[in-house]
Amino acid sequence: MPHLHFQQPISNELVDLQPLKFEDFDALFAVASDPLIWEQHPNPNRYQRPVFETFFAGALASEGAYLALDKSSGEVVGSSRFYDYNEDLKAVLIGYTFIARKFWGKGFNPAMKQLMLDHAFLLVNEVYFHVGENNRRSQIAMERLGAKCVRKVEVAYHGEPSRINIEYLIKKRGV
Repeated sequence: MPHLHFQQPISNELVDLQPLKFEDFDALFAVASDPLIWEQHPNPNRYQRPVFETFFAGALASEGAYLALDKSSGEVVGSSRFYDYNEDLKAVLIGYTFIARKFWGKGFNPAMKQLMLDHAFLLVNEVYFHVGENNRRSQIAMERLGAKCVRKVEVAYHGEPSRINIEYLIKKRGV
């Protein structure tokens, strides 16, 4: 992905998003190893170390991945990333987000997404999201952010089988 400064440290009152580094693997896998995080996900076996290693390699290769930290405690919350920047369309995707269950329902997901949206809209006019067609929890989260359902699409994950996802869109205000 061309850089355009997507992967810069960004933060708000709740969360710090730091560019993901190779050294973050163990801390992030400690979160990802919880099978319940992935139960509605299109790839529900990401809690397994070999599967997560492939996921993590894709995160690093994206050059847009973040390690999310609780601003008050410094604990690892999870991860998210920018990917598939399209210069011609002035668009980027946000996704591959997962959060430790202890942080569910405490505002971290919308805080992370809003932070990333605000950052993206400095550089693009449209942000897309891919959510597994059976991942109702994440679909509800997208709708709460004001994302509009665009279509169903088959998504090929890095080193993993492709799956049917629902594509959502949020446009920059005034565009």
